[in-house]
Amino acid sequence: MAAEWLAAGWPVPGRVRAGTTTRSGGDSQPPFDSFNLAQHVGDDPDAVKRNRAALLRNLRLPAAPQWLEQTHSNRVIYLPQDTDRRADAAVTTRAGVVLAILTADCVPVLLCDRGATCIAAVHAGWRGLVSGILENTLEVLDHAPANLVAWLGPHISAAAYEVGDDVREACLAHLPDAAAAFSPNPRGRWQCSLDKLIHRSLQRAGVQRIDSAGHCTFSEPDRFYSYRREARTGRMATLIWMDR
Repeated sequence: MAAEWLAAGWPVPGRVRAGTTTRSGGDSQPPFDSFNLAQHVGDDPDAVKRNRAALLRNLRLPAAPQWLEQTHSNRVIYLPQDTDRRADAAVTTRAGVVLAILTADCVPVLLCDRGATCIAAVHAGWRGLVSGILENTLEVLDHAPANLVAWLGPHISAAAYEVGDDVREACLAHLPDAAAAFSPNPRGRWQCSLDKLIHRSLQRAGVQRIDSAGHCTFSEPDRFYSYRREARTGRMATLIWMDR
């Protein structure tokens, strides 16, 4: 089975290529079956290598993706100049540089200016949002937010994402208007909408156009990895690059 690619649907110039992989079409064995692209989850390193080679080949990427060492931080790097890959967002203005984010429930956020001169890829979970990963990325992009377009890849939906008081309180303390992203459930906990938290953060900063893939990673087990659903599992890759 060939690997599946979900192209981003957003109003950006044609030279910008972006989208997300799914879990189908690779060489990894259960529980990482089958197109796992992460090296840090316990999968066979050779299988991951083959999957990454297939990704490069099948998408005809201009170069190998610039993989990050994601830690739920607020650190943003500028590529290809920065060599320390411990970061949760990357920005580039250079054509042919492929930015990559690995996820299995968190939100992959892509950003591009309307003139297609700069792009960014962000790994956005609640910890990163609370610590300012989106705001830091916008600062590094150095474009008027109203001139930016955003796309949110597949991620866990509010219906599937139950959290405790600690997560809600952290978000309320650091993110204005965060209360609307939390709904109480019968178990005395909260259903959290990462989508709403991100929309409010981007809109507050001045980003006006935000599109979304509209897929829940938790509720589509045949298509997506989900850490909340399976714990020991693989990762999808969300990629963005500018053609030369």
